[in-house]
Amino acid sequence: MKSIHKVVVLGANGAMGSGSAAVFAGVGIRTVMLARTVEKAESGRSRAEQLGKGAIATGFIECGSYEGLEAAVGDADLVLEAVSEDLSVKREIFARLDAIRRPGTIVATVSSGLSIAAMGRDRSADFQASFLGVHLFNPPTIIRGCEVVPHTGTDPGVLAVVRDFLVTRCNREVVETADTPAFAGNRLGFRLLNEVAQHAEEYGFAAIDQLIGAHTGRALAPLATIDLVGWDVHAAIVDNLYATTHDTGHAQFALPAYMKRAIGAGILGRKAGGGFFKQVGKKEAAKHFVLDVATLDFVPLVQPEPSALVVAMRAALASGGHIGAMTVLADAEGPDADVLRQILLGYVSYGLGLVGKVVRKPRDIDRIMAFGFNWAPPSVIVDAIGAARTIALLERYRLPVPQAVVDSARHQRALFAEPAVDRARFFPLAA
Repeated sequence: MKSIHKVVVLGANGAMGSGSAAVFAGVGIRTVMLARTVEKAESGRSRAEQLGKGAIATGFIECGSYEGLEAAVGDADLVLEAVSEDLSVKREIFARLDAIRRPGTIVATVSSGLSIAAMGRDRSADFQASFLGVHLFNPPTIIRGCEVVPHTGTDPGVLAVVRDFLVTRCNREVVETADTPAFAGNRLGFRLLNEVAQHAEEYGFAAIDQLIGAHTGRALAPLATIDLVGWDVHAAIVDNLYATTHDTGHAQFALPAYMKRAIGAGILGRKAGGGFFKQVGKKEAAKHFVLDVATLDFVPLVQPEPSALVVAMRAALASGGHIGAMTVLADAEGPDADVLRQILLGYVSYGLGLVGKVVRKPRDIDRIMAFGFNWAPPSVIVDAIGAARTIALLERYRLPVPQAVVDSARHQRALFAEPAVDRARFFPLAA
């Protein structure tokens, strides 16, 4: 099996370029960081070294500009493209690479959802055979989940080399997905995030983030997650999914009109000063604000009192763990329970419904949500509620029942197949 000893990263000054370089150089891989200028590449190196937190030995990172592309890729084993998420820009880069790379050099894109086949279309047969997606999650120095995405022309041997490299050298948790819009993790994750955003204007931003908080199996509440990701990035992902997918999740990918209006006014999340929420100052002295969608101004945030459902689920987590919390949710009455069940059951239904279409097994969707998003995987929720009861609830909310849940109920066996993974880790409030 071919070994990877040298990696060239294109787009080295971006978040994913510098983050991936930190991963490679941190495990002793010779890494060349290229950007439009040497100065931009050097800024990427500084960011990579900060992310590496002392793990990157001197001499493992070199910097340069695209003017030196031919020399840099001449002896490269892997070229990782991390330029802007624009199909035409990426295709231009790949056309240039195709003309200068030596046969057999592996080329990968870190695209979070564009078609791998479309990016490599019209390239040489050798390029297409050596081309695939490697979707690292940001920041890759912290998040170990990774999707590898071959297209129909990817050589299986190339896929095996890249998978082995990511697992054994880079300590990644790798899931293979089909070349479909947004692959698996983002397709499922952003369906939930955008569905929450659709409910948020009516429900209240602070209230809905409180409803769908840590007690539901996530480290960061949904709207706070969108603020962290960036509203423009969120919009690009869901707009692409709304345009290219026409399945049971189609309606949940429609970007809310208030978000579109706010993005046009420059409201882009934390990186631009605020999104749903805004913080001024640090720690105890910080002042917190929330977006007023009518005026697009930020007003002082008044945290609502937790609903009875949230209080009960948190108490159950503290005393009996996530199974107790999900039992409370399954039994609860009222509008809060209906909203939360609809969202969590939609996550279960859509996620496990991707099995056989985007991923091969339930374990694949579970692993990418566990290690890519740090969310409780769909199967953990099914097991906590019980497969038979999950089916009844899915039918109650008119959501498709995945075959994996049917099989779990029929054979009375747990669905989450990761004995080494502590389920409680997904529920930060658990005892």
